[in-house]
This record gives sequence, C-alpha cells and structure tokens, in this order.
Amino acid sequence: MKRIKAACLEQTVHFLLKDDLPHEMAVQAVRAEYEHYQNQMQRSRTRFRILEEQEQPDGSLVVKLKKQYNHYDSGAYLEEA
Repeated sequence: MKRIKAACLEQTVHFLLKDDLPHEMAVQAVRAEYEHYQNQMQRSRTRFRILEEQEQPDGSLVVKLKKQYNHYDSGAYLEEA
C-alpha cells in the first residue's frame, strides 16, 4: 500500500492579452485576472508561493509558482529555499 505524504505542483502560467481590447485595457485586464487568480487560491485556502513574475514585451504576464495539490500536505515544498 502507498500513501501520499506530501504533494505540490510547480506551474508556469501565461496570462495572455485579449485580442478584442485596446492594448492598455488588455494589459489592465491581465493584471486583474492575475489578482483574481491569487485571490481565488487564497479563498480556497490553497497554499502557494510565487517564484517569479515576468512581464512580457507585449504586456502579458508569465508567472512561475508552486502551489498545494488537492489540499494534500505540501511538506517542505513551499518553504523558502
């Protein structure tokens, strides 16, 4: 028998600009979507740590993060390295 002792996901999420909006509004929408994503994880009590945020030349955003998987214990995965 096996049991999961700790689990964590490492993700790279690309928040893309919407094509149907003017550039400035699209950049603002990307920031709002990113904030909403963080708030959603906080509301669901998902532990996470942002590793890196990179704003792209077009204004989109690439975020690397570690987050808790299915509310399993995340062990030392989310601790500062």
